[in-house]
Amino acid sequence: MQVTVPQSRVHGDAQVPPSKSYTHRAILAAGYSDGALVRHALKSADTRETMGAVEAFGGDVVEVAGVLEIDGFGGSPETPPDIVDCGNSGTTMRLAAGAAGLVDGTTVLTGDVSLRSRPQAPLLDAIEQLGGRARSTRGNGQAPLVVEGSIEGGAVTIPGDVSSQFISALLMAGAATDEGVDIELSTELKSAPYVDITLELLADFGVTAERTEAGYHVEGGQTYEPSDGEYAVPGDFSSASYLLAAGALAGDPEVEVCGVYPSAQGDSEILGILEEMGADIDWHRDDGRAVVRRSELSGTTVDVGDTPDLLPTIAVLGAAADGTTKIVNAEHVRYKETDRVSAMAEELAKMGAEIEEQQDALIVHGGESDLVGADVEGLGDHRVVMSLAVAALVADGETTITGAEDVDVSFPGFFDTLYDLGVSVSRD
Repeated sequence: MQVTVPQSRVHGDAQVPPSKSYTHRAILAAGYSDGALVRHALKSADTRETMGAVEAFGGDVVEVAGVLEIDGFGGSPETPPDIVDCGNSGTTMRLAAGAAGLVDGTTVLTGDVSLRSRPQAPLLDAIEQLGGRARSTRGNGQAPLVVEGSIEGGAVTIPGDVSSQFISALLMAGAATDEGVDIELSTELKSAPYVDITLELLADFGVTAERTEAGYHVEGGQTYEPSDGEYAVPGDFSSASYLLAAGALAGDPEVEVCGVYPSAQGDSEILGILEEMGADIDWHRDDGRAVVRRSELSGTTVDVGDTPDLLPTIAVLGAAADGTTKIVNAEHVRYKETDRVSAMAEELAKMGAEIEEQQDALIVHGGESDLVGADVEGLGDHRVVMSLAVAALVADGETTITGAEDVDVSFPGFFDTLYDLGVSVSRD
Protein backbone atom coordinates (compact mmCIF):
# COMPACT_ATOMS: atom_id res chain seq x y z
CA MET A 1 0.00 0.00 0.00
CA GLN A 2 1.12 3.53 -0.79
CA VAL A 3 0.15 6.42 1.44
CA THR A 4 0.61 10.07 0.50
CA VAL A 5 1.03 12.62 3.28
CA PRO A 6 1.03 16.36 2.47
CA GLN A 7 2.71 19.10 4.48
CA SER A 8 0.22 19.72 7.29
CA ARG A 9 -0.57 21.22 10.65
CA VAL A 10 -2.04 18.90 13.27
CA HIS A 11 -4.34 19.46 16.22
CA GLY A 12 -6.64 17.58 18.55
CA ASP A 13 -6.54 14.49 20.76
CA ALA A 14 -4.85 11.19 19.95
CA GLN A 15 -5.04 7.92 21.86
CA VAL A 16 -1.87 5.87 22.15
CA PRO A 17 -2.35 2.19 21.27
CA PRO A 18 -1.54 -0.48 23.87
CA SER A 19 2.12 -1.42 24.28
CA LYS A 20 3.37 -4.04 21.86
CA SER A 21 6.17 -5.05 24.23
CA TYR A 22 3.84 -5.59 27.18
CA THR A 23 1.23 -7.31 25.00
CA HIS A 24 3.71 -9.91 23.72
CA ARG A 25 4.87 -10.71 27.24
CA ALA A 26 1.38 -10.71 28.73
CA ILE A 27 0.07 -13.15 26.12
CA LEU A 28 2.95 -15.56 26.69
CA ALA A 29 2.80 -15.14 30.47
CA ALA A 30 -0.91 -16.02 30.34
CA GLY A 31 0.14 -19.00 28.22
CA TYR A 32 2.52 -20.10 30.96
CA SER A 33 -0.36 -19.86 33.47
CA ASP A 34 -3.33 -22.16 33.89
CA GLY A 35 -5.43 -19.37 32.40
CA ALA A 36 -5.77 -15.59 32.52
CA LEU A 37 -7.50 -12.60 30.96
CA VAL A 38 -5.46 -9.95 29.15
CA ARG A 39 -7.23 -6.60 28.86
CA HIS A 40 -6.34 -3.73 26.48
CA ALA A 41 -4.06 -5.97 24.44
CA LEU A 42 -2.67 -4.61 21.18
CA LYS A 43 -4.20 -6.52 18.29
CA SER A 44 -1.54 -6.30 15.59
CA ALA A 45 0.27 -8.53 13.13
CA ASP A 46 3.11 -9.15 15.59
CA THR A 47 1.00 -9.88 18.66
CA ARG A 48 -1.18 -12.28 16.67
CA GLU A 49 1.99 -14.28 16.03
CA THR A 50 2.52 -14.60 19.79
CA MET A 51 -1.09 -15.71 20.21
CA GLY A 52 -0.40 -18.35 17.58
CA ALA A 53 2.70 -19.50 19.44
CA VAL A 54 0.72 -19.95 22.66
CA GLU A 55 -1.80 -22.06 20.77
CA ALA A 56 0.98 -24.07 19.14
CA PHE A 57 2.27 -24.99 22.61
CA GLY A 58 -1.15 -26.26 23.68
CA GLY A 59 -2.88 -23.12 24.92
CA ASP A 60 -5.99 -21.45 23.55
CA VAL A 61 -6.61 -17.76 22.85
CA VAL A 62 -10.12 -16.36 22.34
CA GLU A 63 -11.16 -12.71 22.12
CA VAL A 64 -14.44 -11.93 23.89
CA ALA A 65 -15.72 -8.35 23.95
CA GLY A 66 -12.23 -7.00 23.34
CA VAL A 67 -10.62 -9.09 26.10
CA LEU A 68 -8.24 -11.97 25.42
CA GLU A 69 -9.30 -15.10 27.29
CA ILE A 70 -6.24 -17.33 27.37
CA ASP A 71 -6.35 -20.94 28.49
CA GLY A 72 -2.70 -21.61 29.27
CA PHE A 73 -0.47 -24.64 29.15
CA GLY A 74 0.38 -24.39 32.84
CA GLY A 75 4.15 -24.06 32.51
CA SER A 76 4.41 -27.27 30.45
CA PRO A 77 4.26 -26.41 26.74
CA GLU A 78 3.39 -29.26 24.41
CA THR A 79 5.22 -30.23 21.24
CA PRO A 80 3.74 -28.04 18.49
CA PRO A 81 1.79 -29.98 15.86
CA ASP A 82 3.38 -27.94 13.08
CA ILE A 83 6.14 -25.41 12.39
CA VAL A 84 5.70 -22.24 14.47
CA ASP A 85 5.64 -19.37 11.94
CA CYS A 86 6.49 -16.11 13.72
CA GLY A 87 5.92 -13.91 10.67
CA ASN A 88 7.91 -10.69 11.06
CA SER A 89 7.95 -10.74 14.85
CA GLY A 90 11.38 -11.07 16.42
CA THR A 91 9.88 -10.82 19.91
CA THR A 92 7.61 -13.79 19.18
CA MET A 93 10.47 -15.91 17.88
CA ARG A 94 12.77 -15.23 20.82
CA LEU A 95 10.17 -15.59 23.57
CA ALA A 96 8.78 -18.70 21.87
CA ALA A 97 12.27 -20.20 21.51
CA GLY A 98 12.62 -19.92 25.29
CA ALA A 99 9.32 -21.73 25.78
CA ALA A 100 10.40 -24.35 23.23
CA GLY A 101 13.31 -25.20 25.50
CA LEU A 102 10.76 -26.56 27.99
CA VAL A 103 9.07 -28.85 25.48
CA ASP A 104 9.76 -32.56 25.79
CA GLY A 105 10.08 -32.81 22.04
CA THR A 106 11.09 -30.77 19.01
CA THR A 107 9.96 -27.30 17.98
CA VAL A 108 10.72 -25.67 14.62
CA LEU A 109 10.43 -21.88 14.43
CA THR A 110 10.62 -19.76 11.29
CA GLY A 111 9.43 -16.43 9.93
CA ASP A 112 9.44 -14.15 6.92
CA VAL A 113 12.52 -13.12 4.94
CA SER A 114 13.35 -10.26 7.30
CA LEU A 115 13.02 -12.37 10.44
CA ARG A 116 15.11 -15.14 8.93
CA SER A 117 18.00 -12.66 8.64
CA ARG A 118 18.05 -11.63 12.30
CA PRO A 119 20.60 -13.00 14.80
CA GLN A 120 19.49 -15.80 17.15
CA ALA A 121 22.77 -17.61 17.89
CA PRO A 122 23.26 -16.36 21.49
CA LEU A 123 19.85 -17.69 22.50
CA LEU A 124 20.47 -21.02 20.78
CA ASP A 125 23.76 -21.31 22.65
CA ALA A 126 22.05 -20.44 25.95
CA ILE A 127 19.48 -23.20 25.47
CA GLU A 128 22.35 -25.62 24.82
CA GLN A 129 24.09 -24.48 28.03
CA LEU A 130 20.89 -25.27 29.94
CA GLY A 131 20.80 -28.83 28.65
CA GLY A 132 18.58 -28.47 25.59
CA ARG A 133 19.51 -28.77 21.94
CA ALA A 134 19.11 -25.80 19.62
CA ARG A 135 20.41 -25.06 16.16
CA SER A 136 19.90 -23.03 13.03
CA THR A 137 18.95 -25.19 10.06
CA ARG A 138 21.35 -23.17 7.89
CA GLY A 139 24.13 -23.18 10.47
CA ASN A 140 24.31 -19.37 10.47
CA GLY A 141 22.57 -18.57 13.76
CA GLN A 142 19.43 -17.47 11.94
CA ALA A 143 15.97 -18.98 11.50
CA PRO A 144 14.63 -21.51 10.77
CA LEU A 145 15.46 -22.75 14.27
CA VAL A 146 15.14 -26.25 15.71
CA VAL A 147 14.84 -26.45 19.51
CA GLU A 148 14.70 -29.66 21.52
CA GLY A 149 14.09 -29.82 25.28
CA SER A 150 13.48 -30.13 27.93
CA ILE A 151 15.76 -27.90 29.97
CA GLU A 152 15.74 -28.14 33.75
CA GLY A 153 17.54 -24.87 34.49
CA GLY A 154 21.00 -23.92 35.66
CA ALA A 155 23.61 -21.29 34.88
CA VAL A 156 24.07 -19.62 31.51
CA THR A 157 26.41 -16.99 30.08
CA ILE A 158 25.11 -14.82 27.26
CA PRO A 159 26.09 -11.51 25.61
CA GLY A 160 23.84 -8.56 26.40
CA ASP A 161 24.64 -6.41 23.39
CA VAL A 162 22.79 -8.35 20.67
CA SER A 163 19.20 -8.43 21.95
CA SER A 164 17.66 -7.98 25.39
CA GLN A 165 14.88 -10.29 24.19
CA PHE A 166 17.20 -13.25 24.76
CA ILE A 167 17.33 -12.40 28.48
CA SER A 168 13.56 -11.92 28.63
CA ALA A 169 13.01 -15.31 26.98
CA LEU A 170 15.28 -17.06 29.49
CA LEU A 171 13.66 -15.35 32.48
CA MET A 172 10.13 -16.23 31.37
CA ALA A 173 11.02 -19.85 30.66
CA GLY A 174 13.32 -20.11 33.67
CA ALA A 175 10.49 -19.60 36.13
CA ALA A 176 8.91 -22.82 34.81
CA THR A 177 12.08 -24.94 35.10
CA ASP A 178 12.86 -27.14 38.08
CA GLU A 179 16.11 -25.42 39.05
CA GLY A 180 15.62 -21.84 37.91
CA VAL A 181 18.11 -19.93 35.77
CA ASP A 182 21.14 -17.78 36.61
CA ILE A 183 22.08 -15.47 33.74
CA GLU A 184 25.56 -14.02 33.55
CA LEU A 185 26.04 -11.24 31.00
CA SER A 186 29.35 -11.45 29.15
CA THR A 187 28.97 -7.98 27.59
CA GLU A 188 27.17 -4.76 28.44
CA LEU A 189 23.40 -5.06 28.25
CA LYS A 190 21.73 -2.97 25.53
CA SER A 191 18.03 -2.09 25.66
CA ALA A 192 17.97 -2.78 29.40
CA PRO A 193 14.52 -1.16 29.93
CA TYR A 194 12.98 -3.99 27.91
CA VAL A 195 14.23 -6.46 30.52
CA ASP A 196 12.80 -4.12 33.17
CA ILE A 197 9.46 -4.46 31.38
CA THR A 198 9.79 -8.24 31.63
CA LEU A 199 10.62 -8.07 35.35
CA GLU A 200 7.66 -5.76 35.97
CA LEU A 201 5.27 -8.00 34.06
CA LEU A 202 6.57 -11.17 35.73
CA ALA A 203 5.90 -9.57 39.12
CA ASP A 204 2.35 -8.74 38.00
CA PHE A 205 1.93 -12.44 37.15
CA GLY A 206 3.24 -13.48 40.58
CA VAL A 207 6.72 -14.51 39.38
CA THR A 208 9.86 -13.35 41.17
CA ALA A 209 12.95 -12.50 39.13
CA GLU A 210 15.74 -10.09 39.92
CA ARG A 211 18.82 -8.29 38.70
CA THR A 212 22.07 -9.61 40.17
CA GLU A 213 25.62 -8.33 40.18
CA ALA A 214 26.46 -10.56 37.22
CA GLY A 215 23.16 -10.45 35.37
CA TYR A 216 19.75 -11.87 36.33
CA HIS A 217 18.25 -14.70 38.39
CA VAL A 218 14.85 -16.37 38.39
CA GLU A 219 13.82 -19.13 40.77
CA GLY A 220 12.41 -22.33 39.28
CA GLY A 221 9.13 -24.02 40.10
CA GLN A 222 7.13 -20.81 40.05
CA THR A 223 3.53 -20.45 38.94
CA TYR A 224 2.21 -17.73 36.66
CA GLU A 225 -0.92 -16.26 38.24
CA PRO A 226 -1.89 -12.58 37.86
CA SER A 227 -3.88 -10.81 40.56
CA ASP A 228 -7.60 -11.56 40.17
CA GLY A 229 -6.70 -13.67 37.15
CA GLU A 230 -6.24 -10.75 34.78
CA TYR A 231 -3.71 -8.24 33.46
CA ALA A 232 -4.20 -4.84 31.77
CA VAL A 233 -1.69 -3.71 29.11
CA PRO A 234 -0.46 -0.09 29.41
CA GLY A 235 -0.09 2.41 26.55
CA ASP A 236 2.88 2.26 24.19
CA PHE A 237 5.56 4.97 24.35
CA SER A 238 7.22 3.79 21.14
CA SER A 239 3.98 4.51 19.27
CA ALA A 240 3.46 7.69 21.28
CA SER A 241 6.80 9.01 20.03
CA TYR A 242 5.39 9.61 16.52
CA LEU A 243 2.37 11.50 17.84
CA LEU A 244 4.50 13.56 20.22
CA ALA A 245 6.97 14.34 17.44
CA ALA A 246 4.09 15.33 15.14
CA GLY A 247 2.89 17.76 17.79
CA ALA A 248 6.34 19.25 18.32
CA LEU A 249 6.87 19.74 14.58
CA ALA A 250 3.38 20.65 13.38
CA GLY A 251 1.03 21.10 16.37
CA ASP A 252 -1.21 24.11 15.77
CA PRO A 253 -2.30 24.97 18.33
CA GLU A 254 -1.55 21.67 20.10
CA VAL A 255 -1.78 17.89 20.13
CA GLU A 256 -2.89 16.06 23.26
CA VAL A 257 -1.57 12.50 23.44
CA CYS A 258 -3.56 10.27 25.80
CA GLY A 259 -2.53 6.99 27.44
CA VAL A 260 1.05 7.87 28.39
CA TYR A 261 1.17 6.79 32.01
CA PRO A 262 4.59 6.30 33.69
CA SER A 263 5.93 2.76 33.29
CA ALA A 264 9.18 0.83 32.89
CA GLN A 265 9.22 1.54 29.15
CA GLY A 266 12.54 3.02 28.15
CA ASP A 267 10.91 4.85 25.25
CA SER A 268 9.25 7.21 27.73
CA GLU A 269 12.58 9.00 27.33
CA ILE A 270 11.08 10.63 24.23
CA LEU A 271 9.43 13.19 26.50
CA GLY A 272 12.75 14.24 27.99
CA ILE A 273 14.41 14.25 24.57
CA LEU A 274 11.74 16.57 23.21
CA GLU A 275 12.14 18.90 26.18
CA GLU A 276 15.91 18.94 25.71
CA MET A 277 15.42 19.88 22.05
CA GLY A 278 13.20 22.77 23.10
CA ALA A 279 9.70 21.39 22.61
CA ASP A 280 6.80 23.09 24.38
CA ILE A 281 5.41 20.03 26.15
CA ASP A 282 3.51 19.31 29.36
CA TRP A 283 3.26 15.77 30.70
CA HIS A 284 0.40 15.21 33.13
CA ARG A 285 1.58 11.91 34.54
CA ASP A 286 -1.36 11.15 36.79
CA ASP A 287 -3.80 11.61 33.92
CA GLY A 288 -1.60 9.90 31.34
CA ARG A 289 -1.74 12.96 29.06
CA ALA A 290 1.00 14.86 27.23
CA VAL A 291 0.22 18.16 25.50
CA VAL A 292 2.71 19.31 22.88
CA ARG A 293 2.82 22.39 20.64
CA ARG A 294 4.76 23.32 17.51
CA SER A 295 8.20 24.49 18.61
CA GLU A 296 11.55 25.65 17.31
CA LEU A 297 13.78 22.65 18.03
CA SER A 298 17.54 22.53 18.47
CA GLY A 299 19.88 19.63 17.83
CA THR A 300 21.14 17.46 20.67
CA THR A 301 23.01 14.22 21.35
CA VAL A 302 20.99 11.11 22.21
CA ASP A 303 22.35 7.73 23.33
CA VAL A 304 19.93 5.05 22.09
CA GLY A 305 21.67 2.13 23.78
CA ASP A 306 18.53 1.53 25.85
CA THR A 307 15.99 2.99 23.42
CA PRO A 308 16.68 1.58 19.93
CA ASP A 309 13.10 1.99 18.74
CA LEU A 310 13.36 5.77 19.14
CA LEU A 311 16.11 6.19 16.55
CA PRO A 312 13.75 6.78 13.58
CA THR A 313 11.73 9.36 15.52
CA ILE A 314 14.83 11.21 16.74
CA ALA A 315 16.30 11.21 13.24
CA VAL A 316 13.20 12.99 11.94
CA LEU A 317 13.23 15.50 14.80
CA GLY A 318 16.90 16.16 14.09
CA ALA A 319 16.25 16.72 10.39
CA ALA A 320 13.70 19.44 11.24
CA ALA A 321 15.73 21.02 14.06
CA ASP A 322 18.35 23.74 13.97
CA GLY A 323 21.92 22.55 14.42
CA THR A 324 23.17 18.96 14.54
CA THR A 325 21.62 15.95 16.23
CA LYS A 326 23.90 13.02 17.04
CA ILE A 327 22.29 9.63 17.66
CA VAL A 328 24.98 7.45 19.23
CA ASN A 329 25.46 3.92 20.61
CA ALA A 330 23.26 2.72 17.78
CA GLU A 331 24.89 -0.32 16.18
CA HIS A 332 22.31 -2.73 17.65
CA VAL A 333 19.58 -0.73 15.88
CA ARG A 334 20.84 -2.26 12.64
CA TYR A 335 19.40 -5.66 13.66
CA LYS A 336 15.70 -4.85 13.70
CA GLU A 337 13.06 -5.43 11.02
CA THR A 338 15.52 -3.63 8.80
CA ASP A 339 18.84 -1.86 9.35
CA ARG A 340 17.21 1.26 10.76
CA VAL A 341 20.43 3.28 10.81
CA SER A 342 20.88 2.89 7.06
CA ALA A 343 17.15 3.05 6.37
CA MET A 344 16.71 6.43 8.01
CA ALA A 345 19.88 7.80 6.45
CA GLU A 346 18.80 6.76 2.96
CA GLU A 347 15.12 7.67 3.12
CA LEU A 348 15.53 11.03 4.87
CA ALA A 349 18.26 11.90 2.37
CA LYS A 350 15.65 11.46 -0.39
CA MET A 351 13.66 14.17 1.42
CA GLY A 352 16.60 16.56 1.50
CA ALA A 353 18.12 15.81 4.89
CA GLU A 354 21.88 16.08 5.32
CA ILE A 355 22.89 12.90 7.20
CA GLU A 356 26.11 11.06 7.99
CA GLU A 357 25.87 7.35 8.66
CA GLN A 358 28.48 5.76 10.91
CA GLN A 359 28.63 2.17 12.11
CA ASP A 360 27.49 3.11 15.59
CA ALA A 361 25.84 6.49 15.00
CA LEU A 362 23.66 8.67 12.83
CA ILE A 363 24.56 12.36 12.52
CA VAL A 364 21.73 14.60 11.30
CA HIS A 365 22.60 18.12 10.20
CA GLY A 366 19.22 19.78 10.62
CA GLY A 367 20.58 23.27 10.05
CA GLU A 368 21.70 22.21 6.57
CA SER A 369 18.50 20.31 5.74
CA ASP A 370 15.46 21.58 3.83
CA LEU A 371 12.89 18.81 3.82
CA VAL A 372 10.87 18.35 0.65
CA GLY A 373 8.23 15.82 -0.34
CA ALA A 374 9.56 12.71 -2.05
CA ASP A 375 8.81 9.08 -2.88
CA VAL A 376 10.22 7.02 -0.03
CA GLU A 377 10.23 3.36 1.04
CA GLY A 378 9.11 1.87 4.35
CA LEU A 379 11.52 -1.04 3.78
CA GLY A 380 9.28 -3.50 5.58
CA ASP A 381 9.63 -1.65 8.89
CA HIS A 382 6.66 -0.14 10.71
CA ARG A 383 8.82 2.36 12.59
CA VAL A 384 10.47 3.64 9.43
CA VAL A 385 7.02 4.13 7.84
CA MET A 386 5.61 6.10 10.77
CA SER A 387 8.68 8.29 11.22
CA LEU A 388 8.70 9.19 7.52
CA ALA A 389 5.03 10.14 7.77
CA VAL A 390 5.94 12.54 10.58
CA ALA A 391 8.74 14.02 8.48
CA ALA A 392 6.21 14.55 5.69
CA LEU A 393 4.25 16.94 7.92
CA VAL A 394 7.03 19.52 7.64
CA ALA A 395 8.31 18.70 4.15
CA ASP A 396 7.48 21.06 1.30
CA GLY A 397 4.96 19.29 -0.94
CA GLU A 398 3.71 15.72 -0.67
CA THR A 399 5.48 12.56 0.45
CA THR A 400 4.45 9.13 -0.81
CA ILE A 401 5.44 6.16 1.36
CA THR A 402 5.51 2.70 -0.21
CA GLY A 403 4.93 -0.28 2.10
CA ALA A 404 2.77 1.77 4.45
CA GLU A 405 0.71 -1.29 5.41
CA ASP A 406 3.52 -2.33 7.74
CA VAL A 407 2.14 -0.01 10.42
CA ASP A 408 -0.17 -2.97 11.18
CA VAL A 409 2.75 -4.49 13.11
CA SER A 410 2.39 -2.09 16.05
CA PHE A 411 -0.05 0.77 15.30
CA PRO A 412 -2.76 -0.44 12.90
CA GLY A 413 -4.74 2.80 13.19
CA PHE A 414 -1.78 5.15 12.70
CA PHE A 415 -2.91 6.78 9.46
CA ASP A 416 -6.49 7.03 10.72
CA THR A 417 -5.10 8.87 13.76
CA LEU A 418 -3.17 11.28 11.51
CA TYR A 419 -6.35 11.90 9.54
CA ASP A 420 -8.25 12.66 12.75
CA LEU A 421 -5.51 15.17 13.64
CA GLY A 422 -6.20 17.05 10.40
CA VAL A 423 -3.86 15.40 7.86
CA SER A 424 -5.32 14.76 4.38
CA VAL A 425 -3.92 11.24 4.12
CA SER A 426 -4.61 9.42 0.85
CA ARG A 427 -4.15 5.70 0.26
CA ASP A 428 -3.51 3.77 -2.96
